[in-house]
Amino acid sequence: MTIPYWPKVRSYMVERAFMIRRVLLFLCWIFSLALGAQTSNVIGTILDASTETAIEFVTVYVEGTSRAVESDGTGFYQLKVLSNTKQRVLFSRLGYKEYAIEVPALEPGEAVRYDIQLVPIDAEMEVIVRETRIADIGMIKEDVEELKLLPSTTGNLESVLPHIALGTSGGTGGELSSQYNVRGGNYDENLVYVNDFEIYRPQLIRAGQQEGLSFPNIDLIRDLSFSSGGFQAKYGDKLSSVLDIKYKRPDSTAASIGLSLLGASAHLEGSINAGKGDFRKFRYLLGARYKTNAYLLGSLDVKGEYIPTFVDVQGYFTYDLTSNLQVGVLANFNQSIYEFEPVSRSSGFGLFNFALQLNSAFEGSEVDDFTTGLGGISLTYLPDRKRNPYFLKLLASQYQSEENEQFDIRGFYRLSQIETSLGSENQGEEIFVLGTGTQHLFTRNFLQSTVTNVEHRGGYEFQVQEGMNLSTSHFVEWSLKWQQEDIFDRLNEWERLDSAGYSLEADPDQVLLKNVLKTRNDLLSNRFSGYLQNTFTHLEPGNREIQVTGGVRFQYWDLNNELIVSPRAQFLYKPLTSPRDFSYKIAAGYYAQSPFYREMRRLDGSVNTDLQSQKALHLVAGMTFDFKMPKISQSKFRLITEAYYKKLWDLVSYDVDNVRIRYSGENDAEGYVAGLDLRLNGQFVKGAESWINLSFLRARERLIGVEHIRLDEGGENMRSVSDVPRPSDQFMTLSMFFQDHLRRNENLKMHFNFTFGSGLPFGVPNNNVIFRNPFRFKEYHRVDIGFSALLWNDSWRTRKPNHILGFTKNTWVSVEVFNLLQVANVASNTWIKSIYNVQYAVKNFLTSRRINVRLKVDF
Repeated sequence: MTIPYWPKVRSYMVERAFMIRRVLLFLCWIFSLALGAQTSNVIGTILDASTETAIEFVTVYVEGTSRAVESDGTGFYQLKVLSNTKQRVLFSRLGYKEYAIEVPALEPGEAVRYDIQLVPIDAEMEVIVRETRIADIGMIKEDVEELKLLPSTTGNLESVLPHIALGTSGGTGGELSSQYNVRGGNYDENLVYVNDFEIYRPQLIRAGQQEGLSFPNIDLIRDLSFSSGGFQAKYGDKLSSVLDIKYKRPDSTAASIGLSLLGASAHLEGSINAGKGDFRKFRYLLGARYKTNAYLLGSLDVKGEYIPTFVDVQGYFTYDLTSNLQVGVLANFNQSIYEFEPVSRSSGFGLFNFALQLNSAFEGSEVDDFTTGLGGISLTYLPDRKRNPYFLKLLASQYQSEENEQFDIRGFYRLSQIETSLGSENQGEEIFVLGTGTQHLFTRNFLQSTVTNVEHRGGYEFQVQEGMNLSTSHFVEWSLKWQQEDIFDRLNEWERLDSAGYSLEADPDQVLLKNVLKTRNDLLSNRFSGYLQNTFTHLEPGNREIQVTGGVRFQYWDLNNELIVSPRAQFLYKPLTSPRDFSYKIAAGYYAQSPFYREMRRLDGSVNTDLQSQKALHLVAGMTFDFKMPKISQSKFRLITEAYYKKLWDLVSYDVDNVRIRYSGENDAEGYVAGLDLRLNGQFVKGAESWINLSFLRARERLIGVEHIRLDEGGENMRSVSDVPRPSDQFMTLSMFFQDHLRRNENLKMHFNFTFGSGLPFGVPNNNVIFRNPFRFKEYHRVDIGFSALLWNDSWRTRKPNHILGFTKNTWVSVEVFNLLQVANVASNTWIKSIYNVQYAVKNFLTSRRINVRLKVDF
């Protein structure tokens, strides 16, 4: 029987079948796109540990969920996991020992690679795991748990950066300051973010002893990322570095208390189910810190009564309004009060055959108050990942600071030559007075800064997926930001110098003062900025991984009407065919740092509102090598090497006095920085991570229109030079944080912290233009050591159910020795004139040896 319309029916059915197939493929593609919005990737290859051949059909799954995949014929697997959540991933196959790994909380779209060598059931071997975070090749990423026991005099996170971050060194404030320089830049050239909120700092701090607690609270931090240069367009407009901190998203209740001779800290975290459904969670993080460094300051040359009081309180709260919408609040209050009544000082310096002694007595006091606050709110929209592969975020914040400086100190000094002849009956006694006089410093400065901003951020990810192998993905990110800055500045300071009762600024009719500054400045301005960038990732299992990020930023400031467009790019390459685990990085970009108020204020107190952005071209090339040293440890080690060059122009020249940066207020310099950074980290001892950082750099500058002069080696003839050292030109720095424990008792640990830096340059006041930075401080070197004992761990509960510390989770006690070798490091100089009008540089030394006791309790 023949059906007359069968050919048409068959053609119709075939056509509809193809249409349905195309629709299904399209829906699957949309579904695969959507997975990237709130998911991250765990990828890798699985081999047989005994034969090193690929294993097929290994089940890889997230514990407690239905998320599971199988490895293919090459041993490759790709598993999508939820972002921002710690998860346990298991590897299982018949005939092999099951293995589990703990995957840390990953950012949306981030990928981590675990290459696994599974062990057959009948083999006496250990499972081998090699981890590589693909996103980490561009930025160093660290968990902070290992850093909490590092001996630190400041109690601030930034103090540990020189040990873990490339090209990072402490500033001239030494152990009293948490300021840091990165690759020839100063402290103002560093970006800091906490949960996408940009963090600001006080502007008027002069000395390390005035510094209080910085914003990041290490008890609240989940992890941190750091880039020393060549960073992406999504990070802001500074010349040197970016520190990106993510606070925890707690799912359970925990707390801690810390006590020491230098202060105290406490934190509380947890989550509450605040409604129907698992998604309605209220999460909270609370932290409070108190610091007083009077114990340390007692070892300084200037004796007196030091009363520093530093307090920081902050909280981070999130609430899931719906399964797609989350609101977050970040709040901080920080107050640093520094009171000081100097009494006396006695300092010896000079040469073996020309020894000098400076004796000083003081009257008056100093009272400084730096109070800051920040409030920020964020609204994050993560739609249903099955339909919409994007995220949207809105951030708004306000930072306000009130800074008061009040000095009224008179110092009466006597500069003498001391007898040094061996065998002389007057040895060590004064034989000649070179000068006597008075230095009177008066200051009443007030600065109020208010920074308000609103920012929109977004991201869209789309992927091309072939079978189980991820071949290509794109992640596009964008941002638009408005910021308003309101500055209220009142500057009133002067200095009076006299010798033998006569003012050095002589006038028969009046007493003349030196360095008189009386200004009133009010500024209100708006900034607009944004970026667009795309991250392209290409993966060929068993062959290579490639990641290319390209983006562009723009910024406009209505005060100087400057518009800057800055392109940036990063290229990361990781071969998978080599038996050695190498990764390669190249980065380049144009960076422009728009001035903030401190850069605009000239030395005479006036403000240059036409000041343009400082600009830099970054070129960075680097390599990361993961390897093992079986004779030392079975753990993996990582060696990072980066070489860089930075071309600098439109610079605002500056000088550094202790930690105070004093800008010229003009775009009057150009220069360059070139260097090499190396970092090695790993577990030299099982369970104890250590870091070694070695850096070399050359930072030079030239003041425009100035012929710089240097004396020849004989000190008789002068010669012209093309450039001079920048204030941050430190040829070599070496930082090491090493941990160890007893072989038979891992509960007794040692923490060794060593820092060495070659001398920083400095010049003579009022003569630091033509003869710019001709001298150098002596080398900075310091050793801190700590010994920690674990008094209680929750895992001991079954053996010691009635222990006195059983109510805690962990209890550590530490004894720390700061400046173990009692090295006299120099922070700055005090300049004294003799009766012959000769200036002498009297060194201001940093702290001496001190012992600290610390208690850390986790609940």
